[in-house]
Amino acid sequence: MIVLYEDNHIIIVSKRAGEIVQGDKTGDVPLSETVAAYLKEKYSKPGNVFVGVPHRLDRPVSGVVVLAKTSKALSRLNEMFRVGSVDKRYLAIVKNKPREPEGRLENWLVRNEQQNRSYAYDKEVPGSKRAILNYKLVASSTNYHLLEVELLTGRHHQIRCQLAKMGCPIKGDLKYGSERSNPDGSISLHAFHVTFEHPVSHEMIDIKAPLPEDTLWQSFREVADNL
Repeated sequence: MIVLYEDNHIIIVSKRAGEIVQGDKTGDVPLSETVAAYLKEKYSKPGNVFVGVPHRLDRPVSGVVVLAKTSKALSRLNEMFRVGSVDKRYLAIVKNKPREPEGRLENWLVRNEQQNRSYAYDKEVPGSKRAILNYKLVASSTNYHLLEVELLTGRHHQIRCQLAKMGCPIKGDLKYGSERSNPDGSISLHAFHVTFEHPVSHEMIDIKAPLPEDTLWQSFREVADNL
């Protein structure tokens, strides 16, 4: 965990792939508890420390996570994420080059709870939710391509599912069609950049998370620095 920003009401951190944001059935220590322990030690706080989770990243995804330190900030952030007033940009490494260098993907996603995956359809079907994102091809290497993704809705596994539907599954994402896994169990999807109005002070917050340290991500570092 890297702390990217902190004030009295919010704390923004960069999580590593493999960390869970909130507790689940695995019993592994979630990021929210790690942050609470960090705040408790930093400020020598007695008792429990409040850390609210207004949004989540999938376990194998790295990057920016916004957390609330007060209930006021949490309720306002919850609403901001719900209505889409937080600008969220991701970087994804894919093996297949998209046919168009940029575009908008609109699909209808159905979540299968038992399989913990989503399925994308071109038209509305029973139980589906509309999913929208914009993507742009920003760099290519010999074997891989880097996409910048602007997430406009927040559906289950949305980026993973929609890019796979386009024929560009994310590197390492076996669940959505990648040929092989990444050695560390991650998928090559990184929550790179968030921009939003602070829920209490109303100043503009503009935060980028450093790229993961592996060689492939770092080969795109110069491009990412200019986004």
